[in-house]
Amino acid sequence: MAFRNLVRRKTMKTRLATLILPLAAGLACADASRDDSSPGAVELAALDAVFADYSASDGPGCAFAVSRDGQQVMARAYGMADLEWHIPNTPETVFEPGSVSKQFTAAATILLALDGRIDLDDDIREYFPEMPDYGEAVTVRMLIHHTSGLRDWGSVAAIQGWPRWSRVHSHKHALDIASRQRALNYEPGRYYSYTNTGYNLQAMLIERVTGQTFDEFSQERIFRPLGMTKTQSRDDFTEIVDERSIGYRRGDDGEWHMLMPFENVHGNGGLLTTVGDLLRFTRNLDTGEVGGPEFVRLMHEEGTLDSGWKTGYAGGLRVGEYKGVREVSHGGSTAAYRAFLTRYPDHGVAVSLMCNVAEADSRGLVRQVAELYLADAMAEEPRADATGVDVDPADVAAFAGGYRDTRTGQYLELTADGSSLLMGGGPGGPPLAATSETGFASATGVSIAFEGPASAGERPPGVMDMPAADGVRIEPVGPFEPTATDLAAYVGAYRSDEAEVTYWFEVEDGRLMFRDRYGDGAALEPLYPDAFSQESRTFIFRRDETGRVSQASLSEGRVWDLRFERVE
Repeated sequence: MAFRNLVRRKTMKTRLATLILPLAAGLACADASRDDSSPGAVELAALDAVFADYSASDGPGCAFAVSRDGQQVMARAYGMADLEWHIPNTPETVFEPGSVSKQFTAAATILLALDGRIDLDDDIREYFPEMPDYGEAVTVRMLIHHTSGLRDWGSVAAIQGWPRWSRVHSHKHALDIASRQRALNYEPGRYYSYTNTGYNLQAMLIERVTGQTFDEFSQERIFRPLGMTKTQSRDDFTEIVDERSIGYRRGDDGEWHMLMPFENVHGNGGLLTTVGDLLRFTRNLDTGEVGGPEFVRLMHEEGTLDSGWKTGYAGGLRVGEYKGVREVSHGGSTAAYRAFLTRYPDHGVAVSLMCNVAEADSRGLVRQVAELYLADAMAEEPRADATGVDVDPADVAAFAGGYRDTRTGQYLELTADGSSLLMGGGPGGPPLAATSETGFASATGVSIAFEGPASAGERPPGVMDMPAADGVRIEPVGPFEPTATDLAAYVGAYRSDEAEVTYWFEVEDGRLMFRDRYGDGAALEPLYPDAFSQESRTFIFRRDETGRVSQASLSEGRVWDLRFERVE
């Protein structure tokens, strides 16, 4: 196609010409032709101040663009796209937006449904007969809304010993891992859990139904009609891409190091684009120029759980509110790339941002820009503790302790801080202020309702609600200090056919140790009887009717209750 032919005609002359783009005071160039002169314009100095940490001429940086009522009014760029060639970022620099790509995948799936070629409520096994029969249908709509229960294939690959950064993964690998999962995280439609698998399957579904590659379909139906001339899928990570930035992270030595994606999977991510092209797509989410009104409606339709709870996740879009203003957004990260794309539909403002630096807080940067453009509309965030409920701190302290998430077995620690509880056992968690004698809530939308008051030595269970998930039951668990006899019961080898991996557990210096196929491992921290943690992983040992430990299960973020059978 034309764009790819252009890509392959890239010459050193193009790169050298880029070097003469203006730099001033260490700031990478900002395209003056796109500076905002419209009513309500924001001072450039205020925008540049937001990106002060990303504007050095010897470090990577960011590009952003702003639109009002569908028209781009501002685009600026900071820092360097290529540190080896000293090429600055510009508003036309190509980045990877990571999971911001998901809205494009959802759009392609919805367009295929509007064509009548699929139904969003079809069982995915109509298109993927290699997937197991889970007893209940996993639908295409569930793939879009992250309510399928499918485990994240990349997380399973990491459990195998092959995290996504360690080998060249392909859709063949992703589908093979997904089809090996004999169980789901949960019954389809019961909960929300973010999983890349659902979006890789959508890309593969489009290819199976249309006979086109995912990129060919996207170019034909989305990119070209919307004038997104610098956008394509990264279906071959070795391909030369004109004006692409290099991703960088700060190494332990304090120097910049390249960190680029090297996998051939897309749908979940894998888009190559510019900040301007992203805004062309956001305009279509308002106008329906491509797809029409029904397309716009389906893109903004939130997932609904069996309980009736709205998840806040639509067609690759998070639907919510920021400082009193309706916000439709999504963030993303791939290798060292960071991105955030947000719209404030009631005010006609959209902001796109992409960075080639792993340390960038893309959401924070975008929202700082948005606040400059919507200063009169955005309210101050309410204080998390402004509840007006007078609760004795001693009564709050009685709820402090460990709790078990009954969905996954994972551990939650609550500590008391005056009339609030802190999640995670430290100041890093959001404060949950008392709303009643048995209820607590944070300004971020997390709440816990306990079944009764707590007293010395007696803590009741509770129900935790949070954005995109409702009714998570938590139960109190006591501390666990295993004896040598306790630890000896867990020693052995455990095999997971779903992850195609064997783990070994042994006792060393009075602690239970976990080791993988390479002999790498770490000490496990006891949580509660038969449960241990290793960084983000929770291992739960399970016993047969005789009391012998016969299984272990692993839960980690996007993988719940992955079973390992004891083999020795």
